[in-house]
Amino acid sequence: MLNPTDSVQALAALFRRQSIVELETLFNTLKTRSRMSVFRRLSGMGYLTSYTHAGRFYTLQSLPTFDREGLWYHEAVGFSSHGTLKSTVIHMVEQSDSGRTQHELQVRLRIRVHNTLLDLVRQKRLGREPWAGQYLYVSGDRERAVAQLALRRTQAGGAATLELTTSAMIDVLLDVIRSAGLQVDAGSVSERLGARGLVVTPEQGEEIFRRHGVKKTAPSHSKRLPP
Repeated sequence: MLNPTDSVQALAALFRRQSIVELETLFNTLKTRSRMSVFRRLSGMGYLTSYTHAGRFYTLQSLPTFDREGLWYHEAVGFSSHGTLKSTVIHMVEQSDSGRTQHELQVRLRIRVHNTLLDLVRQKRLGREPWAGQYLYVSGDRERAVAQLALRRTQAGGAATLELTTSAMIDVLLDVIRSAGLQVDAGSVSERLGARGLVVTPEQGEEIFRRHGVKKTAPSHSKRLPP
């Protein structure tokens, strides 16, 4: 293990060569296999862990140039000035005057956030409200949440409605394709999508079935042959 002075110099040189690194590179640079020793040295310089890629990448706090929402990307790897993915999602929802949908968050953060949102809602750190065939994620503070939902409703226009309708169609048709052997009717599709956090009412499902000529089916009881 390098001594403290040599560690600072080695890490500074490393991050001048490459903006982000993985743990194995840090082990090799500091000549140790001790995670505790590595993070003790990094802590002295100030570091961040990526919120994407399961936190596999590290950078120094002095390197990122964050955007207005506190995000910075090095190629496909994302870092947040707010730290973890959960903290970042909370900040983005709380700071939005009209809340955020799952799709909006995923596009902005470039990562799936479904499980993160479910955890935050269960922990009552965020709220969610049905809106235009999906969920709108809002503040955990009820008064703030009501104001966010009200503003979102006033903002909804023709373009937003078209986008949401298209999104609902895609969700329903993908479920039909993936549900071979399962019951295919608007109610069943609505339930399956609801379990995944996607809100499509049975009435919306019926309309999508009609437009795309989807036939309702009963569940298959045929037995598959053994492999």
